[in-house]
Amino acid sequence: MNFSYNWLRELVDGLDASPADLTALITIKTAECEGFLAHAPWLNAVCAARVEQVEPIPGSKNVKAVVDAGPLHGRKTVVCGAPNCRPGIVTAYVPSGTTLGGGKEIRRATVAGVESDGMLAAGDEIGLNREHEGILELGGLEPGAPLGIVPDFLIEVDNKSLTHRPDLWGHHGMAREVSAITDKPLRDPVDLSLLPTGPGAITVRIDDYDLCPRYSALVFENVTVGSSPLWLQARLEAVGLNPISNIVDVTNFVMAEIAQPMHAFDADKLHGGIIVRRADSGERIVALNQEEYDLHSSSLVIADHEEAIAVAGVIGGKDSAISAGTTRIVLESANFHPGSVRKTSAMLKLRTDASMRFEKSQDPENTLRGLARAIALLREVSPGIRLVGGLVDVARPAAQVPEPIVLSLDWLDRKIGRHVDSAEVRGILRALQFGVSEPTPGVLHVTVPSWRATKDVSIKDDLVEEIGRMIGYASIPPLAPLLPTSVPPANSTRRCHRSVRRLLAARGFHEVYNYSFLNETVIQRFGLDPEEFVRVLNPIASDQTHLRASLIPGIQKNIEDNARYFDDFRLFEVGVEIHKSESAGELPAEIFHLCAVVYRREGDAGGLFDLKGLAETLAPGIETKPSAEPEVYEHPARVADLVLSDQVVGRLFEFHPGFVERGRAAVLDLNLDLLMKLARRETRYSPLHRFPSSSFDLSVLAPFRAFSGDIERQLRSHAGSNLEAIKWVREYSGHPLPDGLKSVSYRLTVGAPDRTLSSDDITGIRQRIIDGMRESGFDLRV
Repeated sequence: MNFSYNWLRELVDGLDASPADLTALITIKTAECEGFLAHAPWLNAVCAARVEQVEPIPGSKNVKAVVDAGPLHGRKTVVCGAPNCRPGIVTAYVPSGTTLGGGKEIRRATVAGVESDGMLAAGDEIGLNREHEGILELGGLEPGAPLGIVPDFLIEVDNKSLTHRPDLWGHHGMAREVSAITDKPLRDPVDLSLLPTGPGAITVRIDDYDLCPRYSALVFENVTVGSSPLWLQARLEAVGLNPISNIVDVTNFVMAEIAQPMHAFDADKLHGGIIVRRADSGERIVALNQEEYDLHSSSLVIADHEEAIAVAGVIGGKDSAISAGTTRIVLESANFHPGSVRKTSAMLKLRTDASMRFEKSQDPENTLRGLARAIALLREVSPGIRLVGGLVDVARPAAQVPEPIVLSLDWLDRKIGRHVDSAEVRGILRALQFGVSEPTPGVLHVTVPSWRATKDVSIKDDLVEEIGRMIGYASIPPLAPLLPTSVPPANSTRRCHRSVRRLLAARGFHEVYNYSFLNETVIQRFGLDPEEFVRVLNPIASDQTHLRASLIPGIQKNIEDNARYFDDFRLFEVGVEIHKSESAGELPAEIFHLCAVVYRREGDAGGLFDLKGLAETLAPGIETKPSAEPEVYEHPARVADLVLSDQVVGRLFEFHPGFVERGRAAVLDLNLDLLMKLARRETRYSPLHRFPSSSFDLSVLAPFRAFSGDIERQLRSHAGSNLEAIKWVREYSGHPLPDGLKSVSYRLTVGAPDRTLSSDDITGIRQRIIDGMRESGFDLRV
């Protein structure tokens, strides 16, 4: 929204802040400004000129005009194409060298063989109105005299910052803020004593006070409809409103000044009195914009005794509009429910300057102020206009006056973060026109003015904002809260999960996040029973009907999505499985799991070994044991349980080819909650070895389907207490080994804590292992 700097200066006596300074002050203390810009600065150069001679130019639609531009410019010859250019007319002259809007520079030029010096201007060319069919016709000005229109500056305020401030949708409301900010007197343009007394000349009935709390109106006669004075047109044009006629322009002026939308009806086109009602089903109206609208029964309309004549708060009707022949008018100044106006505006897909203001909860008390201001303006723009009858003011019975807000100054200091003197607080609130009393020292009773009581200021916290913005937030010292702080207790679960994430990220895994929901189709595809899953009573989507009891379906979907673009990738997710409680009435159990995937488009079983090594890193001592019952999504020959302290803590497997169309995907599924519980065991200190160790390799011949974990356990059992470490080295099958056998090689490290083992000791240990393995049914390659 644009605010006129000149208009604000008229309403704030002695305002001397520059447009730039005022823009900054408004931004800091009231509402965010986008900036300011000069409006029509060329008006300082424009002056009145009298056309003395007009000659047609052969072969051209233009004419050659000789004008008297006053003592400064003298006589000028100007080529003009306006149809109303004639001798005797006083119009606006733009001298050569003047730059107009859009960077258009007026220069001396030869047009149709005639040298033209300057320009005779239409209203839209110099920013006074939007008329372009002819040059301006000025009355009462002598040649060379200024037009009486002072160049302006427009301060652009972000509309979103005014949403909660209906009073700021008019210049007087913003001037009230500027007055408080600059400590300058505020001038009220409204004289309520102009309102007539006695019975009104028209009847008004409100059928729904919730949608229309107040409807005020006046009737005027002896109305003359014509163009507005130039100052009024220029003022409206500056703030983006289109000058139309003197009567309509007055209603728009009042709206722009005190934020009260108004509307004028041609009284002779009405059938009886005015009724404010809901629209009838199927009712239609042709609006001022020449468009026909279908009205809904929820919309509020202004009607006479035959039909709707306006859509309340949005737009007037064509049939009752002011025209050149209008001599009697009904001037409406009403208040409408903001929600009703917003819904109607959205339904009609029509947003107007009036509807934008009514949507913000306008002050019902403002209807009378609007009429009083209009009386003064109408007498100026339509000489001879007369009021008929008294004021019509129909309103909902007055509600109970709200209690004053009690504001403790000690509480205020704590809220703001600095001490504010009582006199300063009272001064700020009174400058903003709040009522203030101090019945007890240190406690204020604050009465909210009507224009701030419409869903804006209602509690003491709102008053804190008013005082805070006026003293300036920069005046509040930036101190840390004076509250005792302590380190929160360590969260072992969070620490564990972060460590797991860091470890997997370091190994090249990318973390994924999946929704905690599945549907029956997915559950059944993975061979699971939907009845074992927690059903969602109000699912947000048809494919999210159950809470997940496994991370596997989600990770399988991740594999499908990524396999279309990548040949190799590693993914992991740390999330909760949600399982039904065994006891009725108990909440479902949430168990944290890690699900990691190694996918290769072309490859062998290396992904399984990578994940096995990852599991051993996460939980030293974990063992891999064959699984007797693979799930439908697991490869039957590539699946194992992960066991720690004789408890199954997870699963290591490859997806069945039916679940991964191309490539091989190895999966590690670990119960992190159980893993943490089992890993909480005492660790005894072991001193560093003082004596060197020795290593040797053994290759065990075993059946092709023998598990390397079983072979490793046999080796450990025969090695005895001198075994320090055992490491799998390689596995080989083929020539010269017999069919059905494989060679599994291990590196064993042995040592003693009190001495260096001799070669005889090492040979003895090695032979003991070989003999023990042979007794267990294994042969060795030695």
